Amino acid sequence: MRAAAGARAARADRRRSTAAPRAASPTQTHPYAAVDVVILTIDAGELKALVVQVREGPCAGQWAFPGGLVQMHESLDDAARRELSARTGLGGIYLEQLCTFGDPGRDPRARVVSTAYFALVAAKDMVAASSKYAGVAWLPVHALPRLAYDHDAIARAALDRLRAKLSYTNLVYGLLPDAFALGDLQEVYEKILGRRLDRRNFRKKILASGLLRRLRTQRRGPHRPAALYRFAQRRPMMVEML
Repeated sequence: MRAAAGARAARADRRRSTAAPRAASPTQTHPYAAVDVVILTIDAGELKALVVQVREGPCAGQWAFPGGLVQMHESLDDAARRELSARTGLGGIYLEQLCTFGDPGRDPRARVVSTAYFALVAAKDMVAASSKYAGVAWLPVHALPRLAYDHDAIARAALDRLRAKLSYTNLVYGLLPDAFALGDLQEVYEKILGRRLDRRNFRKKILASGLLRRLRTQRRGPHRPAALYRFAQRRPMMVEML
């Protein structure tokens, strides 16, 4: 009996921890702690973000980034990884903390302080399934609708951080499959930066960086075969890329 009651209590605690508070309470004396995760990918030549449709409350029907309350036993990073795993079904994805958003009016239901993260997912790993939200979709970052809460500001922070880190890290590996052509790599940079890059200079610098390993296989299609590469190491590294 005690074991069954404990299991029910644990399930109830998990449900409360992953759902936003339903309404502001006049007795609330401390903010709720939450995380929001901007999950990015490159798909069909577009930089896209995973957005979810709020199911209930004043923001019902609006799009937002997935997120939830932090559980009593977990750190902020663990909460973000849990939310990321729930949305993608994957682990070991690049995840980085952005900043904390704590304006008192950011959530009309209650006082909620949220720490935002961004994550990078290769297009082949894109997943969009959840019963927690009314809808889930991958939308172009440059054409996002007005988002709920303060998620427009979170979107800008994520894009600014990603653009900045392209110049001095190999972070782009998180958006690419294991094998890719140099043209694919350049396209990812151009889509994120929003500008064209000189093909010759880009390839010269990338190949001189030592970050890539050329594969013996080639991509064949209607045009000339393209050499395929992979990152020598798929982990964050500091290096001058642009």
